[in-house]
Amino acid sequence: MNMNTIKIILAGPRGRMGREAVELIHRTEHFELVACLDRVNGGKKLSELEGFPSMDAKIFTDANECFAAVEADVLIDLTTPEIGKLHTRLALEHGIRPVVGTTGFNEEELKELTQLAEEKKTGVIIAPNFAVGAILMMKFAQMAAKHLQDVEIIELHHDRKLDAPSGTAIKTAELISKTREAKKQGHPDEEEQLKGARGAETKDGIRIHSVRLPGLVAHQEVIFGGEGQSLTIKHDSYNRASFMSGVKLAVETIMTLDMLVYGLENIIE
Repeated sequence: MNMNTIKIILAGPRGRMGREAVELIHRTEHFELVACLDRVNGGKKLSELEGFPSMDAKIFTDANECFAAVEADVLIDLTTPEIGKLHTRLALEHGIRPVVGTTGFNEEELKELTQLAEEKKTGVIIAPNFAVGAILMMKFAQMAAKHLQDVEIIELHHDRKLDAPSGTAIKTAELISKTREAKKQGHPDEEEQLKGARGAETKDGIRIHSVRLPGLVAHQEVIFGGEGQSLTIKHDSYNRASFMSGVKLAVETIMTLDMLVYGLENIIE
């Protein structure tokens, strides 16, 4: 496939996801890393940092300075929720297309960014999960919810994850709600008897349980119950390389977009 070179700014190159993204860009012929955003190492080149390939991308600590000084097509942001939100707005203001892998955007923030993307006629992709298998898990769960109405979600992540429930779990519940009527689950009087947690409840009665432990990466089970049966749809990411096929797809797709897309399921065929 012949493609024009896509110039990329990467935010968060030293993180676990960021390092995988550096390798992705390095081995993809039509990707070029033109700059990095980092909390430290301002003014250095990425190649000067230990453990990185020979890439001459300059490191900036100030996003405004970076976006103004560097000609780029796409920002890949793999930082934290608060920094990701800031970078997304700033990138749009500079006409740079953000591909955002941080979660934690609420409905109001997504609405504001949707309007800004439309005003700027600039694509944005915000993906709670970049693993293609996780996207398929969400799609299969949405299909199953048409036939099995009782469902709970268990998401398990590494203990460095800041937000809970995960963006993937929330997105899964949103997709299920589109094909399932809202209903109260569990015993009618369970609230009076609860002495501990029963998970975070979404607006449609779906409960999400969050686990945070060292050794985990990203895992989710969607468990459906019915008369005399159950169905479990499960996805496991064993390392962060599992997310890179989705990042690559998002970077290539965003070049044709002039609007905000929330969730990789909207661009995967």
